[in-house]
Amino acid sequence: MQLIQNPPVNVWGQMTERPLQTQDKLESTVREIIETVRKGGDAALEMYTEKFDGVSGLPLRIDVPQQEADISDALKLSIRTAYQNIKTFHESQVEPSVWVETMPGVRCCRRSTPIEKVGLYIPGGSAPLFSTLLMLAIPAKLAGCKQIVVCTPAQSDGSIHPAIIYCAQLLDIACIYPVGGAQAIAAMAYGTVSVPKVFKILGPGNQYVTMAKQLVSMEVAIDFPAGPSEVAILADNQANPDFIAADLLSQAEHGADSQVLLVTDAMELIQKVKLSLDKQLKALPRKEIASQALEQSKMVVFEDLDTGMEFLNTYAPEHLILNVERPEQWIVRVSNAGSVFLGAFTPESAGDYASGTNHTLPTNGNARMFAGVSLDTFVKKITYQEITADGIENLGDTIEVMARAEGLEAHGRAVSIRREYNKQAQ
Repeated sequence: MQLIQNPPVNVWGQMTERPLQTQDKLESTVREIIETVRKGGDAALEMYTEKFDGVSGLPLRIDVPQQEADISDALKLSIRTAYQNIKTFHESQVEPSVWVETMPGVRCCRRSTPIEKVGLYIPGGSAPLFSTLLMLAIPAKLAGCKQIVVCTPAQSDGSIHPAIIYCAQLLDIACIYPVGGAQAIAAMAYGTVSVPKVFKILGPGNQYVTMAKQLVSMEVAIDFPAGPSEVAILADNQANPDFIAADLLSQAEHGADSQVLLVTDAMELIQKVKLSLDKQLKALPRKEIASQALEQSKMVVFEDLDTGMEFLNTYAPEHLILNVERPEQWIVRVSNAGSVFLGAFTPESAGDYASGTNHTLPTNGNARMFAGVSLDTFVKKITYQEITADGIENLGDTIEVMARAEGLEAHGRAVSIRREYNKQAQ
Protein backbone atom coordinates (compact mmCIF):
# COMPACT_ATOMS: atom_id res chain seq x y z
CA MET A 1 0.00 0.00 0.00
CA GLN A 2 1.22 3.48 -0.85
CA LEU A 3 2.00 5.72 2.13
CA ILE A 4 1.10 9.40 1.82
CA GLN A 5 1.72 11.97 4.56
CA ASN A 6 -0.26 15.20 5.00
CA PRO A 7 -1.43 15.65 1.41
CA PRO A 8 -2.64 19.22 0.74
CA VAL A 9 -6.32 19.78 -0.02
CA ASN A 10 -5.61 20.70 -3.64
CA VAL A 11 -4.51 17.12 -4.41
CA TRP A 12 -7.37 15.35 -2.59
CA GLY A 13 -9.53 15.23 -5.71
CA GLN A 14 -6.80 13.47 -7.67
CA MET A 15 -6.03 11.10 -4.80
CA THR A 16 -9.66 10.03 -4.47
CA GLU A 17 -10.24 9.34 -8.16
CA ARG A 18 -11.05 5.73 -8.92
CA PRO A 19 -9.06 3.94 -11.66
CA LEU A 20 -10.41 4.77 -15.11
CA GLN A 21 -11.55 1.83 -17.20
CA THR A 22 -11.50 1.80 -20.98
CA GLN A 23 -15.10 1.00 -21.83
CA ASP A 24 -15.43 1.55 -25.57
CA LYS A 25 -14.97 -2.13 -26.45
CA LEU A 26 -16.96 -3.24 -23.40
CA GLU A 27 -19.89 -1.00 -24.31
CA SER A 28 -19.90 -2.25 -27.90
CA THR A 29 -19.92 -5.87 -26.75
CA VAL A 30 -22.70 -5.33 -24.24
CA ARG A 31 -24.82 -3.36 -26.71
CA GLU A 32 -24.62 -6.30 -29.10
CA ILE A 33 -25.71 -8.74 -26.38
CA ILE A 34 -28.62 -6.52 -25.37
CA GLU A 35 -29.83 -6.08 -28.93
CA THR A 36 -29.50 -9.81 -29.65
CA VAL A 37 -31.60 -10.68 -26.59
CA ARG A 38 -34.11 -7.96 -27.43
CA LYS A 39 -34.66 -9.45 -30.86
CA GLY A 40 -34.00 -13.13 -30.20
CA GLY A 41 -35.60 -13.59 -26.79
CA ASP A 42 -35.27 -17.05 -25.26
CA ALA A 43 -33.20 -18.41 -28.13
CA ALA A 44 -30.61 -15.70 -27.54
CA LEU A 45 -30.55 -16.45 -23.81
CA GLU A 46 -29.94 -20.13 -24.50
CA MET A 47 -27.17 -19.30 -26.96
CA TYR A 48 -25.37 -16.98 -24.55
CA THR A 49 -25.77 -19.39 -21.62
CA GLU A 50 -23.99 -22.05 -23.63
CA LYS A 51 -21.37 -19.61 -24.93
CA PHE A 52 -20.46 -17.91 -21.66
CA ASP A 53 -21.41 -20.46 -18.98
CA GLY A 54 -20.84 -23.69 -20.89
CA VAL A 55 -24.32 -24.94 -20.05
CA SER A 56 -26.82 -26.15 -22.64
CA GLY A 57 -30.28 -27.69 -22.53
CA LEU A 58 -31.12 -25.93 -19.27
CA PRO A 59 -34.73 -24.77 -18.84
CA LEU A 60 -35.01 -21.00 -18.56
CA ARG A 61 -37.24 -21.28 -15.51
CA ILE A 62 -36.49 -23.36 -12.44
CA ASP A 63 -39.28 -23.97 -9.92
CA VAL A 64 -37.77 -23.31 -6.50
CA PRO A 65 -40.05 -25.49 -4.31
CA GLN A 66 -39.03 -28.58 -6.28
CA GLN A 67 -35.30 -28.08 -5.75
CA GLU A 68 -33.09 -29.65 -3.10
CA ALA A 69 -31.21 -27.19 -0.88
CA ASP A 70 -28.30 -29.42 0.06
CA ILE A 71 -26.36 -27.24 2.47
CA SER A 72 -25.17 -27.79 6.03
CA ASP A 73 -27.38 -27.21 9.04
CA ALA A 74 -24.87 -24.62 10.25
CA LEU A 75 -25.25 -22.63 7.04
CA LYS A 76 -29.05 -22.92 7.19
CA LEU A 77 -29.03 -21.55 10.74
CA SER A 78 -26.70 -18.72 9.73
CA ILE A 79 -28.92 -17.79 6.79
CA ARG A 80 -32.04 -17.80 8.98
CA THR A 81 -30.31 -15.58 11.55
CA ALA A 82 -29.22 -13.14 8.85
CA TYR A 83 -32.72 -13.26 7.34
CA GLN A 84 -34.32 -12.30 10.64
CA ASN A 85 -31.88 -9.45 11.33
CA ILE A 86 -32.24 -7.99 7.84
CA LYS A 87 -36.02 -8.31 8.03
CA THR A 88 -36.16 -6.65 11.46
CA PHE A 89 -34.05 -3.70 10.37
CA HIS A 90 -35.92 -3.11 7.12
CA GLU A 91 -39.32 -3.44 8.80
CA SER A 92 -38.36 -0.37 10.84
CA GLN A 93 -38.23 1.63 7.60
CA VAL A 94 -41.96 1.34 6.89
CA GLU A 95 -43.39 4.87 6.85
CA PRO A 96 -47.01 5.57 7.79
CA SER A 97 -49.10 7.78 5.53
CA VAL A 98 -49.82 11.07 7.32
CA TRP A 99 -52.29 13.69 6.18
CA VAL A 100 -51.11 17.26 6.78
CA GLU A 101 -53.42 20.28 6.72
CA THR A 102 -51.28 22.99 5.11
CA MET A 103 -54.02 25.58 5.56
CA PRO A 104 -57.75 25.38 6.45
CA GLY A 105 -59.51 23.17 3.91
CA VAL A 106 -56.28 22.01 2.20
CA ARG A 107 -54.92 18.55 3.06
CA CYS A 108 -51.84 16.81 1.61
CA CYS A 109 -50.40 13.32 2.02
CA ARG A 110 -47.56 11.19 0.72
CA ARG A 111 -48.03 7.44 0.44
CA SER A 112 -45.51 4.71 -0.36
CA THR A 113 -46.62 2.46 -3.21
CA PRO A 114 -44.60 -0.63 -4.19
CA ILE A 115 -42.92 -0.91 -7.57
CA GLU A 116 -45.00 -3.72 -9.04
CA LYS A 117 -42.27 -5.65 -10.89
CA VAL A 118 -38.60 -5.75 -9.84
CA GLY A 119 -35.70 -7.76 -11.20
CA LEU A 120 -32.94 -9.00 -8.90
CA TYR A 121 -29.57 -10.00 -10.33
CA ILE A 122 -27.70 -12.42 -8.07
CA PRO A 123 -24.10 -13.27 -9.05
CA GLY A 124 -23.67 -17.03 -9.16
CA GLY A 125 -21.39 -19.56 -10.82
CA SER A 126 -18.03 -19.75 -9.02
CA ALA A 127 -18.98 -17.00 -6.51
CA PRO A 128 -22.66 -17.42 -5.56
CA LEU A 129 -23.67 -14.36 -3.56
CA PHE A 130 -26.68 -15.87 -1.83
CA SER A 131 -26.50 -13.10 0.78
CA THR A 132 -27.39 -10.61 -1.95
CA LEU A 133 -30.67 -12.43 -2.52
CA LEU A 134 -31.53 -11.82 1.13
CA MET A 135 -30.48 -8.17 0.91
CA LEU A 136 -32.64 -7.46 -2.14
CA ALA A 137 -35.63 -9.77 -1.79
CA ILE A 138 -36.39 -9.04 1.88
CA PRO A 139 -37.06 -5.30 1.38
CA ALA A 140 -38.81 -6.05 -1.92
CA LYS A 141 -41.17 -8.40 -0.09
CA LEU A 142 -41.72 -5.94 2.76
CA ALA A 143 -42.44 -3.17 0.26
CA GLY A 144 -45.16 -5.31 -1.33
CA CYS A 145 -43.69 -5.77 -4.83
CA LYS A 146 -46.14 -8.02 -6.69
CA GLN A 147 -43.57 -9.75 -8.90
CA ILE A 148 -39.95 -10.45 -8.00
CA VAL A 149 -37.90 -11.81 -10.90
CA VAL A 150 -34.60 -13.44 -9.89
CA CYS A 151 -31.86 -14.11 -12.42
CA THR A 152 -28.62 -15.89 -11.52
CA PRO A 153 -26.13 -17.82 -13.66
CA ALA A 154 -26.12 -21.58 -13.33
CA GLN A 155 -23.12 -23.53 -12.08
CA SER A 156 -21.04 -25.57 -14.51
CA ASP A 157 -23.26 -28.62 -13.95
CA GLY A 158 -26.37 -26.60 -14.82
CA SER A 159 -27.68 -26.35 -11.26
CA ILE A 160 -28.36 -23.31 -9.14
CA HIS A 161 -26.15 -23.11 -6.07
CA PRO A 162 -28.03 -24.79 -3.19
CA ALA A 163 -27.53 -21.81 -0.84
CA ILE A 164 -29.32 -19.59 -3.36
CA ILE A 165 -32.09 -22.18 -3.59
CA TYR A 166 -32.41 -22.29 0.21
CA CYS A 167 -32.62 -18.49 0.44
CA ALA A 168 -35.26 -18.44 -2.30
CA GLN A 169 -37.31 -21.05 -0.46
CA LEU A 170 -37.00 -19.07 2.77
CA LEU A 171 -38.17 -15.97 0.92
CA ASP A 172 -41.08 -17.82 -0.75
CA ILE A 173 -39.78 -17.03 -4.25
CA ALA A 174 -41.51 -19.34 -6.70
CA CYS A 175 -38.95 -19.52 -9.48
CA ILE A 176 -35.44 -18.56 -10.55
CA TYR A 177 -34.25 -17.85 -14.09
CA PRO A 178 -30.81 -19.45 -14.61
CA VAL A 179 -29.46 -16.66 -16.78
CA GLY A 180 -26.41 -14.53 -16.04
CA GLY A 181 -24.38 -11.65 -17.36
CA ALA A 182 -25.50 -8.81 -19.59
CA GLN A 183 -28.04 -11.14 -21.22
CA ALA A 184 -29.92 -11.47 -17.92
CA ILE A 185 -30.13 -7.69 -17.56
CA ALA A 186 -31.42 -7.41 -21.13
CA ALA A 187 -34.02 -10.12 -20.52
CA MET A 188 -35.40 -8.37 -17.44
CA ALA A 189 -35.33 -4.97 -19.16
CA TYR A 190 -37.20 -6.01 -22.30
CA GLY A 191 -38.80 -9.34 -21.44
CA THR A 192 -38.78 -12.66 -23.28
CA VAL A 193 -41.31 -15.48 -23.46
CA SER A 194 -39.77 -17.00 -20.31
CA VAL A 195 -38.39 -13.99 -18.41
CA PRO A 196 -40.88 -11.25 -17.47
CA LYS A 197 -40.13 -7.60 -18.13
CA VAL A 198 -39.64 -5.57 -14.94
CA PHE A 199 -39.76 -1.90 -14.00
CA LYS A 200 -36.56 -1.77 -11.93
CA ILE A 201 -33.37 -3.87 -11.90
CA LEU A 202 -31.14 -4.23 -8.85
CA GLY A 203 -28.06 -6.16 -7.87
CA PRO A 204 -24.28 -6.27 -8.28
CA GLY A 205 -22.29 -7.94 -11.01
CA ASN A 206 -19.16 -7.85 -13.13
CA GLN A 207 -18.30 -5.11 -15.62
CA TYR A 208 -20.63 -6.60 -18.25
CA VAL A 209 -23.59 -6.61 -15.86
CA THR A 210 -22.77 -3.08 -14.71
CA MET A 211 -22.52 -1.78 -18.27
CA ALA A 212 -25.76 -3.53 -19.24
CA LYS A 213 -27.61 -1.89 -16.32
CA GLN A 214 -26.35 1.51 -17.39
CA LEU A 215 -27.35 0.95 -21.03
CA VAL A 216 -30.90 -0.20 -20.23
CA SER A 217 -31.47 2.51 -17.63
CA MET A 218 -33.31 4.60 -20.24
CA GLU A 219 -35.91 1.82 -20.39
CA VAL A 220 -36.07 0.68 -16.76
CA ALA A 221 -34.88 2.06 -13.43
CA ILE A 222 -31.74 0.67 -11.80
CA ASP A 223 -30.49 0.88 -8.21
CA PHE A 224 -27.35 2.95 -8.92
CA PRO A 225 -24.13 2.84 -10.96
CA ALA A 226 -21.68 0.33 -9.54
CA GLY A 227 -17.93 -0.07 -9.50
CA PRO A 228 -15.30 -2.15 -7.69
CA SER A 229 -15.88 -2.69 -3.98
CA GLU A 230 -14.10 -0.48 -1.43
CA VAL A 231 -13.54 0.18 2.27
CA ALA A 232 -12.03 3.13 4.11
CA ILE A 233 -10.92 3.09 7.75
CA LEU A 234 -10.45 6.05 10.06
CA ALA A 235 -8.23 4.92 12.95
CA ASP A 236 -6.57 6.55 15.91
CA ASN A 237 -3.62 5.39 17.99
CA GLN A 238 -5.77 3.11 20.16
CA ALA A 239 -6.89 0.99 17.21
CA ASN A 240 -5.89 -2.67 17.08
CA PRO A 241 -3.60 -3.10 14.01
CA ASP A 242 -4.70 -6.71 13.55
CA PHE A 243 -8.33 -5.63 13.33
CA ILE A 244 -7.44 -2.97 10.77
CA ALA A 245 -5.40 -5.38 8.65
CA ALA A 246 -8.22 -7.94 8.73
CA ASP A 247 -10.76 -5.33 7.61
CA LEU A 248 -8.52 -4.13 4.77
CA LEU A 249 -7.97 -7.70 3.56
CA SER A 250 -11.65 -8.64 3.83
CA GLN A 251 -12.40 -6.06 1.18
CA ALA A 252 -9.22 -6.55 -0.87
CA GLU A 253 -10.07 -10.22 -1.46
CA HIS A 254 -13.21 -9.23 -3.39
CA GLY A 255 -11.20 -8.50 -6.52
CA ALA A 256 -7.93 -7.16 -7.87
CA ASP A 257 -9.67 -3.87 -8.64
CA SER A 258 -11.02 -3.42 -5.09
CA GLN A 259 -9.79 -0.37 -3.19
CA VAL A 260 -8.91 -0.19 0.49
CA LEU A 261 -7.86 2.95 2.33
CA LEU A 262 -6.49 3.61 5.81
CA VAL A 263 -6.57 7.16 7.21
CA THR A 264 -4.95 7.90 10.58
CA ASP A 265 -3.12 10.52 12.63
CA ALA A 266 -0.85 7.88 14.21
CA MET A 267 2.30 7.22 12.19
CA GLU A 268 3.31 4.44 14.57
CA LEU A 269 0.12 2.57 13.66
CA ILE A 270 1.12 2.32 10.00
CA GLN A 271 4.09 0.02 10.53
CA LYS A 272 2.09 -2.25 12.85
CA VAL A 273 -0.68 -2.57 10.26
CA LYS A 274 1.86 -3.37 7.53
CA LEU A 275 3.36 -6.16 9.60
CA SER A 276 -0.10 -7.59 10.32
CA LEU A 277 -1.08 -7.37 6.66
CA ASP A 278 1.96 -9.39 5.63
CA LYS A 279 1.22 -12.03 8.25
CA GLN A 280 -2.51 -12.35 7.55
CA LEU A 281 -2.14 -12.21 3.79
CA LYS A 282 -0.08 -15.40 3.70
CA ALA A 283 -3.00 -17.39 5.17
CA LEU A 284 -5.61 -16.25 2.62
CA PRO A 285 -6.75 -18.59 -0.19
CA ARG A 286 -7.30 -15.48 -2.34
CA LYS A 287 -3.98 -13.86 -1.41
CA GLU A 288 -2.98 -13.18 -5.03
CA ILE A 289 -6.18 -11.20 -5.62
CA ALA A 290 -5.85 -9.38 -2.31
CA SER A 291 -2.21 -8.52 -3.03
CA GLN A 292 -3.11 -6.90 -6.33
CA ALA A 293 -5.80 -4.81 -4.62
CA LEU A 294 -3.35 -3.68 -1.93
CA GLU A 295 -0.84 -2.53 -4.54
CA GLN A 296 -3.25 0.15 -5.75
CA SER A 297 -4.46 1.16 -2.29
CA LYS A 298 -3.29 3.82 0.13
CA MET A 299 -2.42 4.62 3.73
CA VAL A 300 -2.77 8.34 4.46
CA VAL A 301 -1.44 10.06 7.56
CA PHE A 302 -2.77 13.46 8.62
CA GLU A 303 -1.78 15.63 11.57
CA ASP A 304 -5.29 15.27 13.02
CA LEU A 305 -8.33 13.07 12.52
CA ASP A 306 -10.61 16.03 11.74
CA THR A 307 -8.69 16.59 8.52
CA GLY A 308 -8.75 12.86 7.88
CA MET A 309 -12.55 12.86 8.14
CA GLU A 310 -12.78 15.74 5.66
CA PHE A 311 -10.60 13.73 3.28
CA LEU A 312 -12.82 10.66 3.65
CA ASN A 313 -15.93 12.72 2.87
CA THR A 314 -14.18 13.75 -0.34
CA TYR A 315 -13.46 10.09 -1.09
CA ALA A 316 -17.07 8.99 -0.33
CA PRO A 317 -16.40 5.31 0.38
CA GLU A 318 -18.80 2.43 -0.05
CA HIS A 319 -17.93 1.21 3.46
CA LEU A 320 -16.50 3.44 6.20
CA ILE A 321 -15.13 1.99 9.44
CA LEU A 322 -14.65 4.39 12.36
CA ASN A 323 -12.12 2.53 14.51
CA VAL A 324 -11.64 5.36 16.98
CA GLU A 325 -12.42 6.13 20.59
CA ARG A 326 -16.02 7.24 21.09
CA PRO A 327 -16.97 6.62 17.44
CA GLU A 328 -20.55 7.77 18.05
CA GLN A 329 -19.22 11.33 18.31
CA TRP A 330 -18.04 11.11 14.71
CA ILE A 331 -21.42 10.18 13.24
CA VAL A 332 -22.47 13.78 12.59
CA ARG A 333 -19.22 14.41 10.70
CA VAL A 334 -19.93 11.74 8.09
CA SER A 335 -21.58 13.24 5.03
CA ASN A 336 -20.56 10.85 2.24
CA ALA A 337 -20.52 7.07 2.80
CA GLY A 338 -22.58 4.07 1.79
CA SER A 339 -22.61 2.40 5.21
CA VAL A 340 -20.73 3.22 8.42
CA PHE A 341 -19.29 0.77 10.97
CA LEU A 342 -18.71 2.11 14.48
CA GLY A 343 -15.98 0.94 16.81
CA ALA A 344 -13.33 -1.73 17.07
CA PHE A 345 -15.70 -4.70 17.11
CA THR A 346 -17.80 -3.79 14.06
CA PRO A 347 -16.19 -5.33 10.97
CA GLU A 348 -17.44 -4.49 7.50
CA SER A 349 -18.23 -8.18 6.96
CA ALA A 350 -21.00 -7.88 9.58
CA GLY A 351 -22.88 -5.55 7.25
CA ASP A 352 -22.09 -7.79 4.31
CA TYR A 353 -23.97 -10.67 5.87
CA ALA A 354 -25.98 -10.47 9.00
CA SER A 355 -26.11 -7.34 11.17
CA GLY A 356 -29.29 -6.22 9.43
CA THR A 357 -28.22 -3.28 7.26
CA ASN A 358 -28.14 -3.66 3.50
CA HIS A 359 -24.91 -4.50 1.71
CA THR A 360 -26.00 -3.25 -1.72
CA LEU A 361 -24.25 0.12 -1.60
CA PRO A 362 -23.02 2.89 -3.91
CA THR A 363 -19.38 2.60 -4.98
CA ASN A 364 -16.99 4.63 -7.11
CA GLY A 365 -17.72 7.84 -5.20
CA ASN A 366 -21.45 7.61 -5.84
CA ALA A 367 -22.12 7.79 -2.10
CA ARG A 368 -21.98 11.56 -2.64
CA MET A 369 -25.44 11.40 -4.23
CA PHE A 370 -26.83 7.87 -3.83
CA ALA A 371 -27.95 5.90 -0.79
CA GLY A 372 -27.69 2.17 -0.36
CA VAL A 373 -30.61 -0.17 -0.97
CA SER A 374 -33.42 0.10 1.56
CA LEU A 375 -37.17 -0.33 1.70
CA ASP A 376 -37.44 3.02 -0.11
CA THR A 377 -35.62 1.49 -3.09
CA PHE A 378 -38.66 -0.65 -3.83
CA VAL A 379 -41.39 1.94 -3.49
CA LYS A 380 -42.60 5.09 -5.19
CA LYS A 381 -43.76 8.05 -3.15
CA ILE A 382 -47.11 9.24 -4.48
CA THR A 383 -48.51 12.52 -3.17
CA TYR A 384 -52.21 13.24 -2.63
CA GLN A 385 -54.13 16.41 -1.97
CA GLU A 386 -57.74 17.16 -1.09
CA ILE A 387 -59.28 20.63 -1.08
CA THR A 388 -62.71 21.51 0.25
CA ALA A 389 -64.99 24.29 -0.99
CA ASP A 390 -63.69 26.51 1.80
CA GLY A 391 -60.15 25.45 1.01
CA ILE A 392 -60.33 26.58 -2.62
CA GLU A 393 -61.45 29.99 -1.37
CA ASN A 394 -58.55 30.18 1.06
CA LEU A 395 -55.97 29.11 -1.53
CA GLY A 396 -57.64 30.45 -4.67
CA ASP A 397 -56.08 33.91 -4.87
CA THR A 398 -52.58 32.48 -4.48
CA ILE A 399 -53.05 30.00 -7.33
CA GLU A 400 -54.72 32.48 -9.69
CA VAL A 401 -52.10 35.18 -9.20
CA MET A 402 -49.20 32.78 -9.72
CA ALA A 403 -50.80 31.07 -12.74
CA ARG A 404 -51.50 34.33 -14.55
CA ALA A 405 -48.01 35.62 -13.74
CA GLU A 406 -46.69 32.64 -15.69
CA GLY A 407 -49.10 33.28 -18.55
CA LEU A 408 -51.08 30.10 -17.92
CA GLU A 409 -54.65 31.41 -18.01
CA ALA A 410 -56.32 27.99 -18.03
CA HIS A 411 -54.56 27.12 -14.77
CA GLY A 412 -56.07 30.16 -13.14
CA ARG A 413 -59.51 29.49 -14.60
CA ALA A 414 -59.50 25.95 -13.16
CA VAL A 415 -59.63 27.70 -9.79
CA SER A 416 -61.81 30.69 -10.60
CA ILE A 417 -64.58 28.55 -12.13
CA ARG A 418 -64.83 26.61 -8.86
CA ARG A 419 -64.91 29.80 -6.81
CA GLU A 420 -67.70 31.19 -9.01
CA TYR A 421 -69.63 27.94 -8.52
CA ASN A 422 -69.24 28.38 -4.74
CA LYS A 423 -70.73 31.90 -4.91
CA GLN A 424 -73.73 30.72 -6.92
CA ALA A 425 -74.35 27.82 -4.54
CA GLN A 426 -74.46 30.05 -1.48
